[in-house]
Amino acid sequence: MNFTRLDGMRTRIKFCGITRAEDARAAVACGADALGFVLVPESRRCVSLQTAASLRAALPPFVAAVVLLRNPGADQVREVIETVRPDLLQFHGEEQEGFCAGFGVPYLKAVAMGDLRQPLEAVARTYASAAALLLDGHVSGELGGRGARFDWTRVRDLGRPLILAGGLDAENVTEAIRLARPYAVDVSSGIEKDPSAAPGIKDSGKMAAFARAVARADAMPNR
Repeated sequence: MNFTRLDGMRTRIKFCGITRAEDARAAVACGADALGFVLVPESRRCVSLQTAASLRAALPPFVAAVVLLRNPGADQVREVIETVRPDLLQFHGEEQEGFCAGFGVPYLKAVAMGDLRQPLEAVARTYASAAALLLDGHVSGELGGRGARFDWTRVRDLGRPLILAGGLDAENVTEAIRLARPYAVDVSSGIEKDPSAAPGIKDSGKMAAFARAVARADAMPNR
């Protein structure tokens, strides 16, 4: 589906790296459109398959569950789908387009903007079946959630949904939306109490402040 962001369109919000039921409830109360559950053992925000399923089951209607995977095997993906029943898969590794599209579930493809050497247009063509591209500030081979941002002016309208991630928080997300005009924004460490000491433990006040900052950006004329 061709997509171009129009003035007046609401920016969607994804809170990622959710590990606790109380944080999921707070995120929903703040108006989050999607919650992300990390199933990558190397991540400090990784949860078990059973925890992801429990968190997902507690979500109300119209809040999407997104499961983050990195270079999984096909059997693992099928187990995740059967157990968690996510609305979206998010592939964060070197997965090929055919693999990502082969499970009958819409998917997001993360793009490592930290060392991207090809035009975004080329990536969009490669992953033409993706529901959206998630532009993150990490470099290839790394996971997101490290608070690394990139130059938001590099984002171009590709005629499809783009999700902006990497180093976002309540202090900078308004500017990020003004510059990049994404379909959605994705935040993890920027809404945590102490991401270095306690990754995955969210701060309800920071979540609410982030949502308010997104709303301010959407209210700005000619952003």
